[in-house]
Amino acid sequence: MSLKLWLRRCVSVALALILMSLSTLGVAPETHRFTPKIGYPTFAKREPVLRIKPGDIVETNSLWGDWYERAGGAWPGEVGPFHIEGATPNDTLVVKILKLRPNRDTAVSTHSPGFSALANDRRTPMLNDPIPAKRFIWKLNRESNTGILDLPNSRMKRIEVELKPMLGRVAVAPQGEEAWGGLWPGDFGGNMDASDVCEGATVYLPVFHDGALFYFGDGHALQGDGEVCGSGLETSMDVTFQFDLIKGKRIRWPRIENGEYIMATGSVRPLMDAFRIAQVELIGWLVDDYGFEKWEAFQVVSQVGVTRVANAVDPNYTVVAKFPKKYLPKN
Repeated sequence: MSLKLWLRRCVSVALALILMSLSTLGVAPETHRFTPKIGYPTFAKREPVLRIKPGDIVETNSLWGDWYERAGGAWPGEVGPFHIEGATPNDTLVVKILKLRPNRDTAVSTHSPGFSALANDRRTPMLNDPIPAKRFIWKLNRESNTGILDLPNSRMKRIEVELKPMLGRVAVAPQGEEAWGGLWPGDFGGNMDASDVCEGATVYLPVFHDGALFYFGDGHALQGDGEVCGSGLETSMDVTFQFDLIKGKRIRWPRIENGEYIMATGSVRPLMDAFRIAQVELIGWLVDDYGFEKWEAFQVVSQVGVTRVANAVDPNYTVVAKFPKKYLPKN
């Protein structure tokens, strides 16, 4: 081989490697500013409202609508779907929540007859009278990150609490031609109402369709575990996401991660089954990614694990099983 031909081939190989590296690294991700115009009442496969690439950042907001303005108003629906280029059912969608802040000075929380963890409903009849319909308007101080509620019928006439903004709904389009109403959580994510889905968290979602088809909505300025009354401090949010993919890795249920914990979720009824799914998924994560033997992982999770009942009100209940990252292997 002549020196000239050898040099030409070396240059060709080098260029190919550079292009492959640029593609792999996702150089120069774009930042998209997306203002949603409509919301959808279901999580389903449909035409995307935005197309992005892995590594891209999306600055956007959840929807405000009649529901927030008046009793009996219509829910505005969820934002999406976003199509993430290259996502396939063999991959995992990675959603980093870079920023999540309320963009209103009020939040609404409601009590509805037949809808709460303590209400009688068609699934669980009780002898007590229905919970009366009530609508509470909380004032939000976005500078101090606090919420204030007047309590005219209580000895303490007012309460002020620290806010922890979260997204009740993050999802991908469910498998096949399924369409799940916005109130439902499942293996696709959906209305999990997990307060761990907050600023600084990373959410991992299974992918059932090319492009993943990501949805989000249902901002809560604050919500306690279980969402006992059936409603958080419902308001709209400004949110910044960054999207990525774990190629060639499939998960069965959504996962969450922050600086302190790795977390697995299960969403189903009865509550005990949701608990079991979350624990099994967490143990499987420790085995597959962190080198634990299964029964040793079972033992350690039993001693240091933390479990959150995210919601006990939706058509499916959601449990989050958490493992402290300080006990993960260092290497």
